[in-house]
Amino acid sequence: NTLPDGNKHAWAWVARTYLFDGFIKQELQQGADLVLNLAAGLDARPYRMELPASLQWIEVDLPEILAYKEEILTNEKPTCALERVRLNLADGDARRTLFATLDRRARKILVLTEGLLVYLSEEEVAVLARDLAGGASFRRWIMDFGSPGLLKMMQKTTGKHLSKVGAPFKFAPAEGPAFFGPYGWEPIEVKSILQTAAKFKRPPFFLRLLARLPERKGPAGKRPWSGVCLFRKPN
Repeated sequence: NTLPDGNKHAWAWVARTYLFDGFIKQELQQGADLVLNLAAGLDARPYRMELPASLQWIEVDLPEILAYKEEILTNEKPTCALERVRLNLADGDARRTLFATLDRRARKILVLTEGLLVYLSEEEVAVLARDLAGGASFRRWIMDFGSPGLLKMMQKTTGKHLSKVGAPFKFAPAEGPAFFGPYGWEPIEVKSILQTAAKFKRPPFFLRLLARLPERKGPAGKRPWSGVCLFRKPN
């Protein structure tokens, strides 16, 4: 609310949320028994979604964020078995210790990184991907990311202001989803945020016109593109 044009692209966040919800429902139907939400922030899915009461849902974020969130949700009850872990994900040793512990608690873990990867470098994303792939029970991963072309646009607008407070936009792999292959993950489904939002007439009119064009195959490169992707760990 305090950023110039901070809510200008709210249509994209709505579409991102919708796509994550859809993939989560799909994976729960296919047997996921633990959801690990990294950098969970103020995500309220354990409260607003209809989830199995036995589902383990683990939220990981910084202590200050989770304390603020718990204060807001004091009088609310989650629909599943919700736990919160106060942890700085930049601490690699602590992160890997957590992953190893959770790996022993479930058969099929679904990982969420919504709005996280863009703040990491390619090297940091690669290390995170390897860490997640190292656990036998870590089977699916839902993430969002954009193209180098979109990153460049974002860095000139909202990103310019976020850089001033130490949160610059960084990650937009030139290879697209193929970036994650060497680190143990392959894409199952890739959904465009623009094309999804256009179905509900959310974006501005000229963007809805662009959404009618068929998507080109391969990495978007300089073309602005963002999407939500479901990955699996190959057998």
